[in-house]
Amino acid sequence: MNARIVEAADIVLIGSGIMSATLAVMLKWLDPQLRIQMVEITSELAQEASDGWNNAGTGHAGICELSYTPARDERGGVPICRALRIFEQFEHSKQFWGSVAAAGIVGAPADFIHAVPHICFVKGAEDVDFLQARHAAMLEHHFFRGMTLTTDSSVIHQWAPLVMEGRDPGPVAATTGDGTEVDYGLLARRLCGWLAQQEHCGIASGWKVASLKRSVGEWHLTMKCQTTGEKRRQRANFVFVGAGGGSLPLLQSTGLAEVAGLAGFPIGGQWLACDEPSICSRHEAKVYGATPRSSPSLGAGHLDVRRLNGQRLLLFGPFASWTTRFLKHGRWSDLPLSIRPNNLGALLQTGARNLPLVKYLFTQGLQGMADRMEAVRAFYPNACSENWRVVQAGIRVQTIKKQDRGALSFDTEVFSSADRSVSALLGASPGASVSVNIALEVVQTCLPHLLASSEGQERMRQMIPTYAHDLKQPSNATLFEKTTREAAERLQLTFKP
Repeated sequence: MNARIVEAADIVLIGSGIMSATLAVMLKWLDPQLRIQMVEITSELAQEASDGWNNAGTGHAGICELSYTPARDERGGVPICRALRIFEQFEHSKQFWGSVAAAGIVGAPADFIHAVPHICFVKGAEDVDFLQARHAAMLEHHFFRGMTLTTDSSVIHQWAPLVMEGRDPGPVAATTGDGTEVDYGLLARRLCGWLAQQEHCGIASGWKVASLKRSVGEWHLTMKCQTTGEKRRQRANFVFVGAGGGSLPLLQSTGLAEVAGLAGFPIGGQWLACDEPSICSRHEAKVYGATPRSSPSLGAGHLDVRRLNGQRLLLFGPFASWTTRFLKHGRWSDLPLSIRPNNLGALLQTGARNLPLVKYLFTQGLQGMADRMEAVRAFYPNACSENWRVVQAGIRVQTIKKQDRGALSFDTEVFSSADRSVSALLGASPGASVSVNIALEVVQTCLPHLLASSEGQERMRQMIPTYAHDLKQPSNATLFEKTTREAAERLQLTFKP
């Protein structure tokens, strides 16, 4: 893609992943006159956290992820508030994708999204009991009325034969529900392709934003071409930093008081990939397991069917590893160069409070193929090592703040400056799945004038029909059923009965 520089942009978005791409299209839809500049450091778009090989590709909706319902309350019940919130946010994503698909913006939906059962599988009496309690709690809400539970191994075999073949006898249970598999990298590139064709919009790929400086009511960006070394300055009224792990250094360059004390904790990742057709053809699901007690905050492993670059394959993981890079194409000096006097204390406190996690990351990074295959066989007992290879996954940078007193938050969060002139995406899960809700939050917080008029409200309803409604409320059950069906039709999703 040729670099196109927009003079005196209203808005600059740094990064071309699913977050920036979604926000850019949403903003241009709300106000077609906006001058929008996107800047991407790599020559190709959406190559970091959003790319299919770097991203889990799950439409996170709380159906199978036990980390979203992590513990029982004092009465023995399972709180599902977080799962409900994430489910609703993913509904916003499906509605938006359905709208842009209907408008011809992203091409054929089947290229980037597929209906795939989301299965949670557990073994052992304790985990079986928990899954039954979780299912009972979720079944009471209209979001999850279609979720099915079984403790019958023969039924689980029908759902996911690879998971049950060769398994030792013992208590097992599984739930299944209608889920999706998404190629966020391809989707982001389709959204960016549309943006590049719009008037007053441009994408500069292969350019690095070195710094952000506030001056007389606007932001000045220093940009450098990665191939020619050419330098340019760009101005903008509003800046969104969606640069993945690279967001922290850019925020630090702003000099904003509210950035002081922010630090980052990078975590690398790897997958095991299988492309043997005789194996891949027998697994049509995303299967999540129980969250390991050694690292509850990192979530569970999962065995997923994936469709990447026109190929069907299975991915298992991710495996975590220690790294000091903030991006896959970054440098080993990323973490050391991010350390400041105002965040050193928070980093040290976090390290001391999370020594088991640090040990876990080092241990994971030192694992050999035999260790990794042992983890695979917990999901797929008959797995053979010759059918699997190691693939590098993406890097996520966990945000560290002084006020957290050493606690690590693995949620996705949006940082906005006090004057609402700059915003940035921080954190990780559920990440790409809730990109539309994140974009909506940025608009509501930093650019509320775009929604102040009846025309702006109507344009947002065209993109997200239920954005002004709380779908979690029982009174909106009928509205949910209607809009989720319409989104599925627009996205050509056919869920198995």
